Amino acid sequence: MTSKKKYFYAVGRRKTARAVVRLFLGRQKTIVNGQPIAKYFPGLALAAIYEQPLRLSKTLKRVWARIVVKGSGKHSQAEAVRLALARALVKMNTPLYKQTLKRAGLLTVDARVRERRKAGQMGRARKKKQSPKR
Repeated sequence: MTSKKKYFYAVGRRKTARAVVRLFLGRQKTIVNGQPIAKYFPGLALAAIYEQPLRLSKTLKRVWARIVVKGSGKHSQAEAVRLALARALVKMNTPLYKQTLKRAGLLTVDARVRERRKAGQMGRARKKKQSPKR
């Protein structure tokens, strides 16, 4: 289903989650992977994460988005959506929102990822075999 309306495109990433956002002007329900955003991200904790850039820019009731998100867990997906929404808002109105969102740290990528497992160890990244007692 494609839309002929003008939109602002942005991508956000966190761990292995990747969110692609199309931000539209208007008042409709935000859709994530074909579901309403409140159903896809249930609870107040996740809502606080993805709504943060919209609240800071005071555009919560003025814009809606169509979002496709893949990979990782729900929390990382919500953080990827937050970054993508912040980037899309900057594209929408650069001088007005960029300074506010940057000051809040919403345009900064969190580059931390899970450490890989090393060979010869006991399953996890840093777990070692117990040293024998003398």
